[in-house]
Amino acid sequence: MGVPGTAYAENIALLVQAMLSPIVAPVLIVTFYPFYRLLRVTTSYEYILSRYGRGARFTVSTLFVLLRLGWLGTVIYAPALALTTVTGIDLYLAITFMGLLATAYTALGGLSAVLWTDVLQFVILVGGAIWVAVSLTVAVPGGAREILDLAQKTDHMHVLSWQFDLYQMTGIIVAISYFLQLLHDYGADQVTVQRLFAVKTFRGMAKATIFNGFADLIIISLLLYVGIGLFAYFHTFPAELGDGLKSDQMLPYYIMHALPNGVSGLVITGIFAAAMSSMDSGINSVGTVLMNDFIRPVRKQPRSDQQDVLLARYLTLGLGVVATLVAFLISKIELGERILKASSSFLGMFGAPILALFVLGIFTRRANFQGWLVSVLVAIPATLWLQNATEVHFIYYFPFGFTISLLIAYPASVALGMLLDSPLGEKRFTIWGRGQLVSAADP
Repeated sequence: MGVPGTAYAENIALLVQAMLSPIVAPVLIVTFYPFYRLLRVTTSYEYILSRYGRGARFTVSTLFVLLRLGWLGTVIYAPALALTTVTGIDLYLAITFMGLLATAYTALGGLSAVLWTDVLQFVILVGGAIWVAVSLTVAVPGGAREILDLAQKTDHMHVLSWQFDLYQMTGIIVAISYFLQLLHDYGADQVTVQRLFAVKTFRGMAKATIFNGFADLIIISLLLYVGIGLFAYFHTFPAELGDGLKSDQMLPYYIMHALPNGVSGLVITGIFAAAMSSMDSGINSVGTVLMNDFIRPVRKQPRSDQQDVLLARYLTLGLGVVATLVAFLISKIELGERILKASSSFLGMFGAPILALFVLGIFTRRANFQGWLVSVLVAIPATLWLQNATEVHFIYYFPFGFTISLLIAYPASVALGMLLDSPLGEKRFTIWGRGQLVSAADP
């Protein structure tokens, strides 16, 4: 909903993101993933424990939980908005329904339920997107050529603009922003990394990453085409457009009003499938981080696997309730007007500093937790100011937070390291000395 909505309201500069995803895949395979395999970790933040110590692990895990609870609220809000658009059902009731449904089967089935339902949901999502794209091509007089021509005339094909504009999305800032976001989402963030940990071998992990990169290219391109197709359709048939619709509501509105009965229900199911596939993995990964990075490290008495599974299910239920409450909050504030803006706001505040810590840890021994913590205390308020006190486009949120974190963390680390006479980080936890960990690698 967010990608077609952005293409409808602005342009298709997000096509640069789609093209970047296969390019970022080899970077991840060379830099981030070998550490996880060599260290045999359960969460990506166990690398932070090895590189920086317990304080850094707790802090990063806390930022992750805050990030993903905000993101989960957005994931619940989006399909609830679609349900409200197409049925007229109360938004709060729709949010409650979505939150309870995904939480229930995630708590019952754990990671296994997440993986198998995601397979089915992926098929439904792609099938629904293809159906809508074909439908728009047929419905607009002149077909795909007219859709592309109209997009060109109305400045929606704003892809290859390489000038910076703080108030709109251009190709150059999309390239910078999403290169960093993809490094975070697929390299440092537990939501995706946890799925890759389920793959038995490093070779399989690499294949999954490459497949994901090309799947991103196809699906995002398809959704962007749907966005400009929606623009062309409602431009051609303005009488079909409902009153007071936000750009992110255009897709579900078109599905219910232009597609045949039965088909529309199946395609709306695609939207719900996309949301639930994100929500279940998000809840499961946050629960895993709470168990492995908070509860087990401070536990004094060992507990059985059965007790841990039961506790994890209770955590899942609690997280689902909290995420649902966050969705209520998002529906009340301005962020709820744009799905991608809401998601970018949480990523910029909490995800960007996390990526900075990983990058510094992997590429330099001089970085330390104290210096990075100084940068966090500056970066989060600064990003919050950017989001609320300026009209800067949301595409700048993540690179802003990352740059602030990186530019402050490194010199602060050097200065505090000299002041406190702290030792350098162990070389084996950087890319320059990773060969020392080879003995623990997969066969």
